[in-house]
Amino acid sequence: MTDLLSSAQMRAVEGAAIDSGRVSGLRLMERAGQGAIEAILSEWPELQVAPGRAAILCGPGNNGGDGFVIARALALRGWRVACFALTEKATGDAATMRKRWQTQGATERLDAFDAEAVAPGTLVIDALFGTGLGRPVAPRIWRPLAAAQAWGARLVAVDILSGLCSDSGRVRAEGGYLDRPADLTVTFQSRKLGHALAPGGALSGPVRVAPIGIEAELSEYRAAHPAAVVRLARIDPAVAVKAQGHKYSHGHALVLSGGPGRGGAARLAARAALRIGAGLVTLGCPPAALIENAARLDAVMLRPLRDGRALADLLADARLNALCLGPGLGLDARAEGLLATALESQRAAVLDADALSLLARRPALREALHAGCVLTPHAGEFARLAPDLAAALNAEPDDGPEEGPAFSKVDAAREAAARLGCTMLLKGADTVIAAPDGACRVSAAFGAAAAPWLATAGAGDVLAGMIAGLLARGVTPPDAAETASALHLDCARAFGPGLIAEDLPEALPAALRALG
Repeated sequence: MTDLLSSAQMRAVEGAAIDSGRVSGLRLMERAGQGAIEAILSEWPELQVAPGRAAILCGPGNNGGDGFVIARALALRGWRVACFALTEKATGDAATMRKRWQTQGATERLDAFDAEAVAPGTLVIDALFGTGLGRPVAPRIWRPLAAAQAWGARLVAVDILSGLCSDSGRVRAEGGYLDRPADLTVTFQSRKLGHALAPGGALSGPVRVAPIGIEAELSEYRAAHPAAVVRLARIDPAVAVKAQGHKYSHGHALVLSGGPGRGGAARLAARAALRIGAGLVTLGCPPAALIENAARLDAVMLRPLRDGRALADLLADARLNALCLGPGLGLDARAEGLLATALESQRAAVLDADALSLLARRPALREALHAGCVLTPHAGEFARLAPDLAAALNAEPDDGPEEGPAFSKVDAAREAAARLGCTMLLKGADTVIAAPDGACRVSAAFGAAAAPWLATAGAGDVLAGMIAGLLARGVTPPDAAETASALHLDCARAFGPGLIAEDLPEALPAALRALG
């Protein structure tokens, strides 16, 4: 279950199931509530032995309806259940579920939720607002959740924490928000974008997906809208693992470097390109830097490259089929000439670091970008490349009374990729990879998947080299960016704390071996 659906996509899939007559909205709500209970009991098996206590906070819509289903089912299992509702009324199917619950137990107002309702070991279940949240929530909605955490309760979110935008992962709450993640989030049929994008990815805690029997409709939607559905990034063994062949059948990557004292980043990229399977890797540097680089390289070859004209001569060899520009390249006339020549050659190319700064400064260079390019900006570099998109991404989502989903990192990466006509890899704990046609992947590093030690100098240079190595092997730019990003994260997690950039290429053999 690697799909990441938007709220509109989830409504479309559920609507298709209901419109077909195969299932009703009430039945889907029953399945969601039962699925949530199964996920909770799977997360904490001890609760299967002895019924516990639950305080369920219910909103007026479908999320609240799920909460009332959970309340009724837990009470039938012998749990001590207290329900607290945001309003006196519920809407649609949620109103039916509230009435059904009231045959078993009472419902108090949310304002009555206090520490007395949270005895040690109590589950507090957040069913206030789910994926349909379209405006900032008031403090009286999110503060009970923070209070429950302070009182030592286990906090379980139904679908998504109330106050998180399910389409962007952004906090949509007035006056603050939770300081730490939920203990569990149970979502239905598919993860949502907000579970994988920051800060929602971190605040959601462990995410469990409960099937609700609409797999067929989801498959039909995915087939009808192949580029619209975002999914979690993954490693495709067919892409990552080398097949039989000689060195030239696996491509020749050329990494371009700056002058003396600036070659470390390019050397990291070159080693990563070689480790990930490029048949040959050459580092091109100014003549004055040859001795320095020769002292540090063995399997990576060296070529003097004085300027763009020299690069054009070198690229007469068609076997040089992938380029990496940016790490330690510099911002001088030589660097600009190299970048212009590289783009003119139409070779597959990774553009990182200094190359991105040059693109931001020179509109003519941006106009030369093509579908074979992969751009790998961090947030600051992205802001220079696409200041309007960065401004929209960084705008406060709760400024004013606007409704609807907040502008997301997926939106920003997709728009930039379409605008520039190449693959965009927008870095972060929620790295987003977007292709010009809108196809999008998210490499999420939260919770058990987190690798905070990747925040170290040179880690991005290694990622650029890994992508270049895959491009040299003939992998498409979106697939190269996705597989390299997922492998980069795997290597960091496997190595653990103390990681420095030099460790990443050396961790690749074990990661690739594990793929078979």
